[in-house]
Amino acid sequence: MFLKAITRYLAPVLLLALLNACSPPVAAPDVSFTTLDGQTGKLSALKGKVVLVNFWATTCTTCVAEMPKLVETYNKFAPKGFDTIAVAMSYDPPEYVRNYSRQNGLPFKVAVDASGEIAKGFQEVRLTPTTFLLDKQGRVVQKYLGEPDFPKLHALLEKLLAEPA
Repeated sequence: MFLKAITRYLAPVLLLALLNACSPPVAAPDVSFTTLDGQTGKLSALKGKVVLVNFWATTCTTCVAEMPKLVETYNKFAPKGFDTIAVAMSYDPPEYVRNYSRQNGLPFKVAVDASGEIAKGFQEVRLTPTTFLLDKQGRVVQKYLGEPDFPKLHALLEKLLAEPA
């Protein structure tokens, strides 16, 4: 009886996990962004690099806790062709984002998604932190809800950065 109940509920979960693991990467949306320093860009302009797109908020304790690890990751892998865009959610006051970025010396691109269009383009992101890892072709290869497992993320970055553009 117990085994039957477990199988009944676990089988669909395992099937879904298997399908997700076997599904090919999908193209990231070609969103436009404006950084805190006023530079505008499109995500497609970063093709050829491995890119981490991190949705966060200054009021999110997990986001603030993971930010030093994102900085370390960026500093370690940027010389190898890695880039990061930290996208502050639409409800985060731009001045808070600017102050946090300045006080913590964020070395990567920081954008404020004032209209919510960037989050909308990335599967309607509503929870923070949510992070997407893109390969050199601009495809989403991994999505993280919550803080990533950084040693596993670094291993995946090594693999993706070693692949041809």
